[in-house]
Amino acid sequence: MAKKKREDKPKEYTRRQLSHFQKQKRRQRIIFISGVGIIAAVLLIVLFGWYLGEYRPVHRTVIKVNETRFNTGYYVDMLKLFGSSQDMNTLTTTLTNNIIEGALVRQEAEKLGIVVNDDEVRKDLEEAGSPTTDVYVDIIRTQKLQERLSEEYFGIQLPVSANQVYMMAMLAESESVADEVRAKVINGDNFTALARQYGQNYYSKNEPYGDFGWHPAEVFQGRFDTLVPVDYAFGAAAGDVSPPLSDNASYKQLGYWLIKVLSMSEDEEGQVQALLLSSLDEAVDIKARLESGDNLTALAAQYSQFSTSRENGGELGTISRPSSANDTAISVAFDGYVFNPGTELGKWSDPVKDTEYWTQGGAWVVKVVDKADDRELSSEDRTILINKAYSEWVEQLPLVHAAEIDISGLTEEVRVWMISRAQEELQQAVGG
Repeated sequence: MAKKKREDKPKEYTRRQLSHFQKQKRRQRIIFISGVGIIAAVLLIVLFGWYLGEYRPVHRTVIKVNETRFNTGYYVDMLKLFGSSQDMNTLTTTLTNNIIEGALVRQEAEKLGIVVNDDEVRKDLEEAGSPTTDVYVDIIRTQKLQERLSEEYFGIQLPVSANQVYMMAMLAESESVADEVRAKVINGDNFTALARQYGQNYYSKNEPYGDFGWHPAEVFQGRFDTLVPVDYAFGAAAGDVSPPLSDNASYKQLGYWLIKVLSMSEDEEGQVQALLLSSLDEAVDIKARLESGDNLTALAAQYSQFSTSRENGGELGTISRPSSANDTAISVAFDGYVFNPGTELGKWSDPVKDTEYWTQGGAWVVKVVDKADDRELSSEDRTILINKAYSEWVEQLPLVHAAEIDISGLTEEVRVWMISRAQEELQQAVGG
């Protein structure tokens, strides 16, 4: 007969032992919970520090355009892309405007039914071997949107023809020179040869040497940056040659100095008064007025186009000869007179021509070769006018949508932090 298996009885604890055991379990539980709590607290501290030190600064919104947000990380990437060869402090205003402009172009193009897909852009970037970060995607997308807007929106709106003029024009230094040129043109002299000799605007001295051909008024305005010759050409008859057309706004790389050297030391430091005038005629007139006793300060303030002279009543102070032959105190022409041993002290110079400095003012001579209504636009002019329409459209977007743009997060403190972060990451990239 098999032996019956013995069954152990459950261990019984005394009331005192049970109380002790229960206290021990509670202590273990408290220790465990406390340990977990400490670990959790440490993790929270680490995570909170990471959030404050890394995540939050990089993900803080600095620009908002409608519902599109740009954070500090995005802005730092922009600084790294464009700031490696530029001063980041002066770059931030341009970058801010570009970010806002890109967002507005994307949003407004979408309203017109013109969309560039992110995947399409990333594919192009990958094929070109370029990074596919958000910054690169946005830049390329804006370029593609400009192309599509130009073709599918602005190009369609532009008429195929416009009123046009065949114009020849040059800016002479003064009305008397323009009068002389006009007489030669009427006498049959070659306009382009005269433009090379007398013209002071860029496109007279260089191609097309004053012969601008057929264009609508808007294209001419962009070429001249003034309305003076354009208004005349579109109001005159074919074959007309303008009288001198005064223009006080256009710039030319030409001026005339009036210089008085008051004293010159043995080490060639001179006390100098001087004015820079727009034309030979003006310089001759001002010299006569100075020699007759007119006030230098008043004349300098009104006529001198050299800022130091204008702001200091004609007084340039001490002018020293440069130590190097390759340097100039003011310009080659100016220095040549001031440091010439034969220069008479205390006497105003004759006008000294200077082709280094720019001055404002002159007079146009315009020849209207021919005119035509509704002449077909050239492909070049169509491109110019489409680009002009696009640029004007983009420029007004921030004004129209000002209420939808928020840059309150772009504080000076944040701006400084982003610049520092970008510089640090660029240095790490070079070092790595």
